[in-house]
Amino acid sequence: MQSLTVPCVLMRAGTSRGPFFLREWLPADEAARDEALIGAIGASDLLQVDGVGGGSTLTSKVAIVSRSSQPDCQLDYLFAQVGVGQTSVDTRPNCGNMLSGVVPFAIEQGLIDADDGETTVRVYNVNTRARIDVTVMTPGRRITYDGLTAIDGVAGTAAPIRLNFLDAWGSVTGSIFPTGQRIDVIDGVEVSCIDAAMPLMIVRARDLGLAGREAPAEIDANRALLERIESLRRIAGERMGLGDVSTSVIPKPVLVSPGEDADSVTSRYFTPRRCHASHAVTGAIGVATAFALPGTVASQPAVTDGPRRIAVLHPQGRIEVEVVIDGHGADARITRAALVRTARKILQGDLHIPAYVFSKPPEGDKPMKPLIAPVLAAAVLAASAPAALAWPDKTITLVVPTAAGGGNDAMARTIAQKLGPLLGQTIVIDNRAGANGSIASEYVARAPADGHTLMFGYIATHAMNPALQKLRYDPVADFEPVGLVGYSATLMVAHAKTPVKDVRELVSQLKAKPDAYTYASAGNGTAPHYAAELFKLAAGVEMTGIPYKGSAPAVTDTIGGQTQFMFPSLFTAYPHVKSGKLRALAVAGPKRAALLPDVPTLREAGVEGVEVQQWYGVFAPAKTPKAVIDQLNKALNQVLTDKDIVKRIEDHGADVETSTPAELGNMVKTELTKWKAVVQRAKLSAE
Repeated sequence: MQSLTVPCVLMRAGTSRGPFFLREWLPADEAARDEALIGAIGASDLLQVDGVGGGSTLTSKVAIVSRSSQPDCQLDYLFAQVGVGQTSVDTRPNCGNMLSGVVPFAIEQGLIDADDGETTVRVYNVNTRARIDVTVMTPGRRITYDGLTAIDGVAGTAAPIRLNFLDAWGSVTGSIFPTGQRIDVIDGVEVSCIDAAMPLMIVRARDLGLAGREAPAEIDANRALLERIESLRRIAGERMGLGDVSTSVIPKPVLVSPGEDADSVTSRYFTPRRCHASHAVTGAIGVATAFALPGTVASQPAVTDGPRRIAVLHPQGRIEVEVVIDGHGADARITRAALVRTARKILQGDLHIPAYVFSKPPEGDKPMKPLIAPVLAAAVLAASAPAALAWPDKTITLVVPTAAGGGNDAMARTIAQKLGPLLGQTIVIDNRAGANGSIASEYVARAPADGHTLMFGYIATHAMNPALQKLRYDPVADFEPVGLVGYSATLMVAHAKTPVKDVRELVSQLKAKPDAYTYASAGNGTAPHYAAELFKLAAGVEMTGIPYKGSAPAVTDTIGGQTQFMFPSLFTAYPHVKSGKLRALAVAGPKRAALLPDVPTLREAGVEGVEVQQWYGVFAPAKTPKAVIDQLNKALNQVLTDKDIVKRIEDHGADVETSTPAELGNMVKTELTKWKAVVQRAKLSAE
């Protein structure tokens, strides 16, 4: 039996850590999936030396993410708690810490589009059937992990991630108090069995002879205490309708004691057979709920309705939970709970799962094979060339020559999301911005010609920049064209508060005061650079240009007012124009844009000869086998007929258009000739 290789992203999420997978990366069969997770974590031994686990329940966690099957949610999140020293996988509980990494992971994998500034996504937790609104920071429509928010139990600071639990009460058992009582007596000890984000068995620390502020190591060293807690937990699990919980991690035991003030409670949370080094997020919501509602072993002295901020104190600090209480006394209920976490991507790559964990060979040794479209599968089987049959046999890298968050990046991720399943392999986006696309182009040109490294090229990398200067790659000789993706008009935009009414007024101001304004470009030799220089030439004005490493940072600075004008693609600019952060002055093309029918062309505004239509295509290194190119072209063209993909691209202002490899190759040659003539006429230089 062979080992299984799957893509994987390892993340620190809240105070937990574990691998994140798209659902289609793992075996479809549930038993084989769980065996794969056991192998990924290395669950068979306590140290987990044969996997990515860390010898702790806090680092033996897995997140599985997919588009949601629920009509009012965008993502499905399945959490799996993998055993430590035992080959078990429990998918009954939720984990709020791992939840904090779900939306950043999904954005980077192209499952959802980010908004500019911050993005809120509704996540459906498959384990508990609960919905959570997750808000992440996305400046320039790109996820960021950097920020100034600190959470106890994690070194350093990071960007805040807000979790708003909407209906986590009774989500596992069907009732917030599944035994029908707020206090039960088990073996002479009062306990509260509560199902609030996580099924919990809460006990007063003093009732077990503790102060409640003991360190986890001190509690874990008391074997008699741990056995007593486990005995209580098993009985509580049966009373909560969970059956025999001896092999399950729920309900989780919690010891509570008074906090620092009337708005805090001290908690020691168990996982369940060891004391947590800090505290689980879902557990904190459960403790805060028990604290806020009357009649439990954790209840505060006085219960008031409305919003209430409660601090759950744990061994490494505190978790602030904001709850909203509706009603009084026995009728009081929690309608919402929110808190802040952070997350960080640690690494991304291929995870090799050993063969010994599988009871039988999983369906297909490669990820996503079951998702190959029947038409493409038939074409592969019918192909006589060995290369076509053998390809692809590993993850495909699609190199994007611009920074993440820009139009090229968004389009590439949109396409890769559908192209990967068609080819039966994951497609990883590799942003290699810099040198106006030359860094990415040189990398792909020198890559092995085996079809596993591709490039999302565009007008700048394969026409404009090579026309402007001598480069260390040849856009014709060093590449095999795969197929055209589409076109996008070039838009002239202004910072929202720039004191210019229209193009005519701008020309008038620049003629009266040359260099009064600056323009941003995605780098010399890119379409925004050419369009701006052609505008200066045609209008007879001067304007200083500031080159950036891609359109995303250029647009960001134009929105911020560091530069006043830019000529981005409509695909890149439209979301910012729609939100009012940029103002569209004109279309640098032969006709108006359907998305902005009231915006004139530059010709209509009195400036002739500035027509820059940007195009995008997929390329492979030269000498990539023809059978592979043909297979790629067929799959790419199939993706570009998908109504959802076409709509997503067109909604951003680009027009989808397909081609054969030969048609794209001929277009590159024609475009090179065209832009070399423009360089000579406009006397452009790379400086």
